[in-house]
Amino acid sequence: ELSAPLRISGTYDLYLQSYPQVSADKVLKFFATDINNPSSVLSCFNAARDNALSVRSKLSSETWEAINSSWIELQKIKRSKKVRDAGAFFEWVKERSHLYRGAVYGTSLRNDAFRFLRLGTFLERADNTARILDVKYQVSDQVDENSTIDYFRWNAVLRSLGAYEAYREIYGDRISPASVAELLILREEVPRSIRSCLEAINDILPEIEGGAGLSHLRQTAVQFARLKYGDTQHIFDEIGLHEFLTDFLSRIGGIAQDIQTAYMEAV
Repeated sequence: ELSAPLRISGTYDLYLQSYPQVSADKVLKFFATDINNPSSVLSCFNAARDNALSVRSKLSSETWEAINSSWIELQKIKRSKKVRDAGAFFEWVKERSHLYRGAVYGTSLRNDAFRFLRLGTFLERADNTARILDVKYQVSDQVDENSTIDYFRWNAVLRSLGAYEAYREIYGDRISPASVAELLILREEVPRSIRSCLEAINDILPEIEGGAGLSHLRQTAVQFARLKYGDTQHIFDEIGLHEFLTDFLSRIGGIAQDIQTAYMEAV
């Protein structure tokens, strides 16, 4: 279980380069304040602030303040050298992320810069949802679906993606892998679902000015159609959830790379 975040983020080998064994304290440090981990909270905040600083004149003051004040607070946490309360720390990270997103939505011009911010959000969200669901499903597949351990594992998945209340409203109290998969893959009304993310990407791409390439537009449209007209029985019985998610991760990675090539490398 401790290695699950490492496998979800694809950083297991990188972790072992710095830490000889997997332990709760070391995994927490690796993801919170380890500057050698490009996926750590500290590394992400540093990169966000550096990027924001380079385009400071293009950002609203509210957006810049949300980024910069969060970065300053994190420096204080870093100087303490240890995250003493993991729950409180990650709640703080979520709170600051929501603050930034609210500032962006509430104050940014609706131009291409805003659209690329949204694209990045939905691409990463779709990728993370698929990774979390895949890793947790593989772990859960090794135990009895009706066990207490399995229930709490799926409960944790839903809470980590902010979808617990949505699940209960749609499916009730009983948690099953098939229902969780349907919610996080195919339900259009769930913000963290893969379908919801692909729909947003599909809507945003045609609004970007210029004709830098059609490959990513076609790929996104195809993936969105697969999800829009898909069903969980086909995914579980004919494809296999792991195989479906692995294929999706490859395809969403291809879309992200095509967008990078079409727009960012041409600048």
